[in-house]
Amino acid sequence: MRPGGTRPLSLKVSISAIIGAMKIYRTDTCGDLSADFEGKKVTIAGWVHSRRDHGGLIFVDLRDRYGVTQIVSDPEHHKEAHNTLDKVRGEFVLSVQGTVRRRPSGMENKKIATGAVEVLVDSVTILNQAKTPPFEIDQDKEVNEELRLKYRYLDLRRARMKNNLVMRHKMIKLIRDYLDARNFLEIETPILIKGTPEGSREFLVPSRLHEGNFYVLPQSPQQLKQLLMVAGMDRYFQIARCFRDEDQRGDRQPEFTQLDMELSFVDEKDVMEINEGLMVTLVEKLQPHKKIQEKPFPVITWQEAMDTYGSDKPDLRFGLTFVDVTSAVQNSGFKVFKDAAALEEGVVKALKIPGGAKFSRREIDELTAVAKIYGAKGLAYITMENAELKSPILKFLDAAEQKALQDLLSMENGDIVFFAADTFRIACESLGAVRLECGKKLDLMDKNELAFCWVIHFPMFEVSKETGEVGAAHHPFCSIQEEDIPLLETNPLKARAKAYDLVMNGVEVGGGSIRIHTPELQSKIFDILKISREDAQKRFGHMLEAFQYGAPPHGGIAWGLDRLVMIFQDEPNIREVIAFPKDQRARDLMLNAPSTLPDKQVAEMHIRLIEKKE
Repeated sequence: MRPGGTRPLSLKVSISAIIGAMKIYRTDTCGDLSADFEGKKVTIAGWVHSRRDHGGLIFVDLRDRYGVTQIVSDPEHHKEAHNTLDKVRGEFVLSVQGTVRRRPSGMENKKIATGAVEVLVDSVTILNQAKTPPFEIDQDKEVNEELRLKYRYLDLRRARMKNNLVMRHKMIKLIRDYLDARNFLEIETPILIKGTPEGSREFLVPSRLHEGNFYVLPQSPQQLKQLLMVAGMDRYFQIARCFRDEDQRGDRQPEFTQLDMELSFVDEKDVMEINEGLMVTLVEKLQPHKKIQEKPFPVITWQEAMDTYGSDKPDLRFGLTFVDVTSAVQNSGFKVFKDAAALEEGVVKALKIPGGAKFSRREIDELTAVAKIYGAKGLAYITMENAELKSPILKFLDAAEQKALQDLLSMENGDIVFFAADTFRIACESLGAVRLECGKKLDLMDKNELAFCWVIHFPMFEVSKETGEVGAAHHPFCSIQEEDIPLLETNPLKARAKAYDLVMNGVEVGGGSIRIHTPELQSKIFDILKISREDAQKRFGHMLEAFQYGAPPHGGIAWGLDRLVMIFQDEPNIREVIAFPKDQRARDLMLNAPSTLPDKQVAEMHIRLIEKKE
């Protein structure tokens, strides 16, 4: 009984009453209608994409996420609806009831799925009015990016942006289905974790309950996914949010999304096969118009990639490979070549560009500037025109050296050859950048061709240019090629990691490794990195202890999902495929973040702000 003694309302009656009073905003979407709907009464809802007044008839393109439908209002058919439509403007939100009819012959719009029909309006309800947007939504025009990010909810109404998010959704759905069918478990890992001071700078989160202590936001779930293998989960994946407090440049974002996975009882080949199959599935399902250049994907070592293309993520859509000419010029009168050849690990690399003799002096200067970005001191070159070599450096090369170069490089009329002479890394990387620029200049990169490859056998260690100290090229948990383990005692810089990168069209879309799972090898790696036992315990004690309880051999990989969607959609940067990205200064212009907080809230976190001195 209700208070006061009255009987409770019948649940069935109350729900029926509610349903009866509900407004039906739509029976179909703006992308549903076709000639099969002819003569059918429908209700559709959406935003006014455009409005046209033609001799008393009003035409409105109504848009929702699913498409665009043309509605037409005739005052002789329904005066009240016509008067309502006369008031609407762009981006008003409407619910429209009417009858589907075919468009007059010759008036069909083949650019849209609903272009064969239109809706003759019976009634219109204005659900919401709209201010004039700060930029046009119905046209694909260039708009200032700051304005787009400030009004991102409007920018996302545009077809291009909607299509990017649809592609992102479909990709993640396919990934989940593919991995689920192969016994992977999707497991979420924490966002608030312990800081491990290594790699990129971390975002700090102060603890209110534990004064003076901090969480960090994870750069990746690396340690957690390895612990899941110790836990016996066998095959894990996650669509993981990751965070890095880095200076923004290029395609970086402070928060980004990875496909993260880890597998037990595997070696490199096992992880690569799973991921290659997944990538082929994504391309075939989502990009059927694009051609995979080679299947199975080519596998090349890091050394081969650097030697041949000057990059550990080579674009294989075109050739333009390097030739090592060190032996031919090591005693040359050209001091640049001779000095480079005399360096420890010094090389002289050559890159022949067929047809490149037509490059202007300005273009050659631009390519020289590119090489200098990567440490080269300059960019020597030789051209061949009318069966004759031409170059400012020929006066330093005798006839035998000139002939040796011509034969080694198979030079023909119209060719230009660029040379990089320095230590291996500088020579290869600088000439690799020149190779890519030449590929762009000569239009050698077909965007509808996908050239995948695996790059393997990366160096385990590298020497920091800033400090001169030895560091892990990837991370300190990478395992070592078995035949290279003795090098850890004699020449660790020559040791190769069990690491692998998946490369597509010159972009690294995924990278991973087989992990160390024995305490002895892990301790040796820490020793080489000069991580003391005490420091290792402080930073990684939880992992070292876990490994004492029986860690299986395991390995994994992470894909940059934002970057992959960007490439699939032919977008220039990853901000175009993220719903609410930060700008290049890591600001959220829409929410106006980061922002100040009330003093009381800051104090509760045991933080004291220090005024910055000029």
